[in-house]
Amino acid sequence: MKKLLAGVLCLGLAGCQSLLSETNSSSIGPSANPQTVGRLEKNDPRARLGAKEHPRIVASYGGEYSDQKVERLLARIVGALTLVSENPKQTWRITILNSPAVNAFALPGGYLYVTRGLLALANDSSEVAAVIAHEMAHVTANHGLQRQRAEEAEVIASQVAAEVLSNEIAGQQAIARSKLRLAAFSRQQELQADVIGVRMLGQAGFDPYAAARFLQSMEAYSRFRAGDADADQSLDFLSSHPDAPKRLELATRHARAFGPPGTGTRDRDMYLDGINGLLYGDSPNEGYVRGLTFLHPRLGIRFSVPEGFEIDNTAQAVLATGPGDIAIRFDGVTDKGKKALTNYISSGWVSGLDPSTIRKTKINGLDAATARASADKWDFDVTVIRVKNRIYRLLTAAPSGSRSLEPTAMLVRNSFRKMTSSETASLKPLRIRLYKVKPGDSITSLAGRMRGTNRRLELFRLLNALPQGASLSTGQKIKIVSDR
Repeated sequence: MKKLLAGVLCLGLAGCQSLLSETNSSSIGPSANPQTVGRLEKNDPRARLGAKEHPRIVASYGGEYSDQKVERLLARIVGALTLVSENPKQTWRITILNSPAVNAFALPGGYLYVTRGLLALANDSSEVAAVIAHEMAHVTANHGLQRQRAEEAEVIASQVAAEVLSNEIAGQQAIARSKLRLAAFSRQQELQADVIGVRMLGQAGFDPYAAARFLQSMEAYSRFRAGDADADQSLDFLSSHPDAPKRLELATRHARAFGPPGTGTRDRDMYLDGINGLLYGDSPNEGYVRGLTFLHPRLGIRFSVPEGFEIDNTAQAVLATGPGDIAIRFDGVTDKGKKALTNYISSGWVSGLDPSTIRKTKINGLDAATARASADKWDFDVTVIRVKNRIYRLLTAAPSGSRSLEPTAMLVRNSFRKMTSSETASLKPLRIRLYKVKPGDSITSLAGRMRGTNRRLELFRLLNALPQGASLSTGQKIKIVSDR
């Protein structure tokens, strides 16, 4: 039903659119023929292929995330794994993607990607090493090229996601929900990469059981996400890396070749220190969800949804669903023509519009217009609001004849307003923060320290890999989410 509601919001729309060391020897100077990234790409068709797709991957996941502590941590892991890989001469480029999604993948030529969402979920270096080893295995086994040859060539982001309304957004977002052609592999290739990855883990001295352990964490994360309204799981690891139960059994079986559980290094403290301060959840570029309210400090706007609703802030739009099969969608477009809002609302982007319902109005001092539309057993309330050079669009959908449409739409539209300077200044992004357990602390009390998140106890257990019945020990480092 949640997937249906997300799609329903489009029914009333016409076109949902390498480290280097130096010596003091004077006999050594710069090479006359240096090995540059460009030269490597020129001489390696796989690197050229990865370089071509790299910008599109980055665009699909909200750009790159820069954090020197985390970058050094990942470089250390990749360096250790490279020494035991099937192709030690392969050069690697790892990119942290600025996305809360939990995912990792690779492109031919040594392009590796991990999201900051995955880094937040992991609890030690061996778990991240397990994921990276798996993706490195795809590259050394040439899985990307095999897949390319097996499929008809197509360009990633060849169409606009169904619910995207404007060409401007389409240019920014390269079909995030589509299967990334070079990053999606067959089941047999996934299992092969798992076997190679566990072997690399063990040979590099990491805990070989980390692969199975983190698979369990990702499964738990997936179940958690499934409880969120309209949560877009298409960007998450298990969506493009299927057969989790089979992979879990395989990873555990191959880890036993290196010894019993407890074998190898986890580097938990080093890892947690490395991600302390990591951005969590929504990027400031996309605005924030705080309970029932969406706030965007850079745009300077905010609105709220009624009790019982849940908000999902996606790259394309803000979506919310609630009781009675009611769905809300919010986005914005650049106001190029400066036409009257009553004319804009009837300019063809909404199908099923009833022209007689178009009304000019003011919402908290802002120019606005409202109208009604109907399509495929659904009724829609459409509200457009102008703020400077932007037009913001609120679309509320309900089953035909629902008495909840008008009061819901009215509450949402009337809550829309510009943020005050004090609100903007006080709004801070959420980050991963470390905390040392003290005497008297409990899982419940520490979960209560979480800020800016829903279902705090569930999320606290998930982020710290604490199953039911687990306990905490004094001095133990744990992760919380906070805006402080």
